Amino acid sequence: MDLDELFPDKPGDPLTLLARQDLDPMSVDELHARIAALEAEIARVKAKIETAVNFRASADAIFRK
Repeated sequence: MDLDELFPDKPGDPLTLLARQDLDPMSVDELHARIAALEAEIARVKAKIETAVNFRASADAIFRK
């Protein structure tokens, strides 16, 4: 999926800008640091998804009774 499909109305969106950033001038150490930062962000987003799913499941369980 293209980032333009995810954020079509947000051309200045940080994720869009990040994906379009030129990696050529970066050193190997900078690229490793970037990967570490992105992996930390992925973990943060996954934790948010987990929280949202658990909240939804709890709400559904309450209202089914």
